Amino acid sequence: QVQLVESGGGLVQPGGSLRLSCEASGFTMDDYAIGWLRQAPGKEREGVSCINKTDDSTLYLDSVRGRFTISRDDAKNTVYLRMNNLKPEDTAVYYCAASTHCRVPVFEYWGQGTQVTVSS
Repeated sequence: QVQLVESGGGLVQPGGSLRLSCEASGFTMDDYAIGWLRQAPGKEREGVSCINKTDDSTLYLDSVRGRFTISRDDAKNTVYLRMNNLKPEDTAVYYCAASTHCRVPVFEYWGQGTQVTVSS
């Protein structure tokens, strides 16, 4: 069974940090680009970050660049998103998804999402 499972979300105060994890099963994660996307209530889904399979190059949404860091551990079949200095506008459901390349807007596999809430 092909599956992506996100974890690590929760409630955090502004300025706090979280690390999200995306664990893959049923396929080899290092054969895919893995992206993190998020969707807030009433808002469109947006890409947050992505890491490519070919050279491990990364992409970031402008509003999170310098605060978020994406990384992958192929041995653990897991991709991480470290989020520092969280802001209320970061509140959303965060999803990981697998694609052939970060610049290809078609994701073959999706996780169920993990809720991140940034509030005092």
